Amino acid sequence: MFTGIVQGTAEIVSIEEKELFRTHTVRLPQELLPGLALGASVAHNGCCLTVTAIEGDRVSFDLIKETLRVTNLGDLRQGDVVNIERAAKFSDEIGGHLMSGHIMTTAEICKIIQSEHNREVWFKIQDAAQMKYILHKGFVGIDGISLTVGDVTKTKFCVYLIPETLERTTLGAKTFGDRVNIEIDPHTQAIVETVERVLAQRDAAAAMSMLTGQSTTES
Repeated sequence: MFTGIVQGTAEIVSIEEKELFRTHTVRLPQELLPGLALGASVAHNGCCLTVTAIEGDRVSFDLIKETLRVTNLGDLRQGDVVNIERAAKFSDEIGGHLMSGHIMTTAEICKIIQSEHNREVWFKIQDAAQMKYILHKGFVGIDGISLTVGDVTKTKFCVYLIPETLERTTLGAKTFGDRVNIEIDPHTQAIVETVERVLAQRDAAAAMSMLTGQSTTES
């Protein structure tokens, strides 16, 4: 599990391409190296990856076909930078919201409004069906960053970024048209799907009651 509080950024120093498979190596900040071991989980732009090799501060990760398909990690090239968070411990402060590191879809930046002290960024989700989980004042994970949803329309949503977020994460360098990873808040997803299921059952019961009533009347 992760908290959505980015601990640093890491440069991709090498990429090894194979068929429907990729290994990339990042240079991790020194403060994130203590205790790191093979098999450990580290989020890259919010996507949970497993450590496969460690050589000093150069740490390697394998990306399978599904990861390359669903996330923006397949778009990255040597020299690009990713947001990094190591897996949370039970004693850690949860400053954001609980995140699994499982990316649901990606979103494209479709509008940026800059003001004196913050930046308003609008996103259009690739999989429009996921918009039902994006709620005003709800949580969303964007490239591994826990953020509060601002305004929402039928097709897009926005977040408001303070200078600290812009400085400490990759979002400060993002521009119009860039693609980001989206993780839906699991609690919001569970609530929405429960409500949908209850309403569907209620509608089915009402329809059956109407049909039963009509059959009784006709007989």
